[in-house]
Amino acid sequence: MQKSIAVIGALDTKGDDFAFVKNEIEKRGHRALLINTGVLGEPLIPPDVSANEVAKAGGKSLEELRKIRDKSTAMKVMTKGIAIVMDRLFKQKKIDGGLSMGGSNGTIIGTSGLRALPLGVPKVMVSTVASGDTQPYVGISDLVMIPSILDVSGVNRVSAQIYANAVGTIIGMVETEVPQVQNKPLITASMFGNTTKLVNQCSKILSKKDYEILVFHAVGTGGRMMESLIQQGFISAVLDVTPTELVDEYIGGVLSAGPNRMEAATKWYIPQVIAPGCMDMVNFWGMETVPEKWLDRKLYAWNENVTLMRTTPEENAKLGKILAEKVNRSIGPVAIYLPLKGISELDSLGNPFWWPEANEALFSSIKENLRDDIPVYEINSNINDPEFAEAVSNQLLSFLNENNKEKE
Repeated sequence: MQKSIAVIGALDTKGDDFAFVKNEIEKRGHRALLINTGVLGEPLIPPDVSANEVAKAGGKSLEELRKIRDKSTAMKVMTKGIAIVMDRLFKQKKIDGGLSMGGSNGTIIGTSGLRALPLGVPKVMVSTVASGDTQPYVGISDLVMIPSILDVSGVNRVSAQIYANAVGTIIGMVETEVPQVQNKPLITASMFGNTTKLVNQCSKILSKKDYEILVFHAVGTGGRMMESLIQQGFISAVLDVTPTELVDEYIGGVLSAGPNRMEAATKWYIPQVIAPGCMDMVNFWGMETVPEKWLDRKLYAWNENVTLMRTTPEENAKLGKILAEKVNRSIGPVAIYLPLKGISELDSLGNPFWWPEANEALFSSIKENLRDDIPVYEINSNINDPEFAEAVSNQLLSFLNENNKEKE
């Protein structure tokens, strides 16, 4: 079946590149729907969606942008407009996926449009900045970025291969039929390397009860994606046993999920079981990236690219309050579990982050600042021990059973 692929780009300056891509898509039996985002001149090839239509969706006409002659304004308008246009085209069932190509500015505009497509809809960006920090462009989407190697500025023996590979990628994606899997209620779980054993055990327990577990790695984007799915109403329950992104947000590590972490579930009547997993650590990249003011702290090289810093009692007292205040907003059933023998793999007897006084500061602060009606359970184990996994899993199942009975 023929698929329609939206192709986003500046057709006034890179028309030859996009004509090549259009031809490659059509050679494979599919349709290229060209969307022009160039504001400087007339398109070198005719678009299906004009730059003026994109500009108007962003709040100004193309004529206004040309009169203003301000690149920053044009970028903002086209970045906003392309997202609206792509969302509209998809909802009208006119496109099945999207591809864009560009330099730094083109990548900002192109990825804005591609991110407007829902999770699972194919989206590919060929970019000059694909080999650097792609988080600002990918965000929490499933966008695939391909390094352009050269600037997107003409078809030659190198760029032709890159463009053809990108076309092959998007066509492979739009032609792929999603296999049918059993539609089970979804539970989200937060996990880090230091709580992998816990979450794996919980997943086995919960899966046996006919729930599907979506595990999110607590590296900033993972937490944001988890919050997004909860906010969209896809999730039946939350096992937030690794809220370590709160630590990076407060102290200044590199894996923050932003200030709204742990807030989506509080707005819904969604069962939650929470544990302070990995709140004993702040994340940095390689050892050389740790700020000088913290070089005398307890540091651990998790690998050559990740350095962990142990949180102190003083920091933990504040972090406990932050966690409690977020949990206090919950309108659904919620419980907190505290592992008395350590909150991570490293925080266990004989390991580098074992510091009972620091954990006690965290636990005491959570209990002192928590709403009176929210239960706290203390388990005499490490967070990765089987008895802890059984306790948090059974509590979540109990909440879910109560919810199901109320719905009957």
